[in-house]
Amino acid sequence: MARWAHLGTFFFVQAVVPILLLFAQRGLCRELITEEPQFRQSSCNSTVQGRHLRSDDRGYVCSVKNIDPRTGCCADSTKQYSCSGCNMGSQCCTDYEYCVSCCLDPLRTSSEVALKAKVAKQLTAGTSSTVFEYCLGRCRHNSQSVIHENAYVSDEHHCFFPQEQFSDEGPEREDADFGDLTIVIARQGQSCDSACKERQKECKLNTLPALNKCNVLKKYLNCKEACIGTTGTDQPSEVVKTAPRHMHPGSCMFSTQKVPFSCQGSHPYTRRLCPCG
Repeated sequence: MARWAHLGTFFFVQAVVPILLLFAQRGLCRELITEEPQFRQSSCNSTVQGRHLRSDDRGYVCSVKNIDPRTGCCADSTKQYSCSGCNMGSQCCTDYEYCVSCCLDPLRTSSEVALKAKVAKQLTAGTSSTVFEYCLGRCRHNSQSVIHENAYVSDEHHCFFPQEQFSDEGPEREDADFGDLTIVIARQGQSCDSACKERQKECKLNTLPALNKCNVLKKYLNCKEACIGTTGTDQPSEVVKTAPRHMHPGSCMFSTQKVPFSCQGSHPYTRRLCPCG
């Protein structure tokens, strides 16, 4: 038995080893003996809106020239979740890409909130499937960004604040709380001053904060898509259905900042809710 084992080993060495050596010379031995694990680079989704910058779905920002064309990722050497050029008070940024990067910070936007919140997608409105998709929608222009069709209220017009939030001014008021005031829905692009004047009334500036609540807006307007906090002078209002998709058509808008309300404010794509008396 030992002799047969010895003979088997002899034939293996004489017949198989030369073949393996031949394959090794041709660079094939490694593939036959063991398959070397291949390095797989991660792939990224990235923004496409800007001409000079990109933000990937990991929260890195880089120039268009420095993004990896194979993976769509920015280099890890850049700062992750950068808020460069962002006003942390208003939660708005000068650059869309830094807005997206800042929004992606888990400490700023939780996946639970992002996946439940409604956003207006490119094709239809609905909930986001990823935090990146949520931030893409949040950082596009809102109605508070534009005072005319091509003029911005501020250089910081890309905002990442939570899409659906509610004002903190107490519960819904009944109609009796407004006394003799008439709550008027202005025409598209019309100010409250103009809407009230058409009814031989005046806009009551001090009552606008009472209308600046989602539950009140939903009582008088459709608000079918969402109730979004903004800082526009045309708030509170509703975005008309014919508005560009990035402005969230069908959504209601209320002011989130403690700034003076305006009876004169208007926007080409919103209808204001006005207290007239």
